[in-house]
Amino acid sequence: MVSCGHFEKSVIDKISHDLLLFFGFPLAVKECSLDLGSFYNPTRRQYDANMILKAISELTSPDAIKTIGLMRVDIYIPILTYIFGQSILNGSAGIVSLYRLRNELYGLEQDNNLLTERFRKVIVHELGHAFGLIHCHNPSCIMRSSTYVEDLDQKNLDFCFKCKTELDRRLSAYRT
Repeated sequence: MVSCGHFEKSVIDKISHDLLLFFGFPLAVKECSLDLGSFYNPTRRQYDANMILKAISELTSPDAIKTIGLMRVDIYIPILTYIFGQSILNGSAGIVSLYRLRNELYGLEQDNNLLTERFRKVIVHELGHAFGLIHCHNPSCIMRSSTYVEDLDQKNLDFCFKCKTELDRRLSAYRT
């Protein structure tokens, strides 16, 4: 994991637990060496997720199974107003941003527990894509597409049986 911003130890610990539980691999945390300012689009007042993802992919350590970049900035791709995260299907990397997951952005009271839960769901979802999983139609599955935070709140922090079976099949290739 590449941390591009300060994240509390308790949040990193929860993420680490999730990744070990769902994917079976330990988490190594590295501080981000990227200047995110070079990915800023002043017209949109957001950061280009495609460019950040490419840069994170290039930072991937040869001994890393997958790399996920964590950030706090507002990210987008050209066809969408904003995104929570993005990854390369069957690729080496993904990125996730905390920015649009905050209740305060939607006129609601700050809720750090809900924020952390949303963040964890997006991270597991994006790593699911990196391991080759596509979007699922099961409403409670972590691999269901999420356009709004309400979508995230309705999902479980878990894979449905079908996605879990496929993930296990794909993960077995890394364990041999």
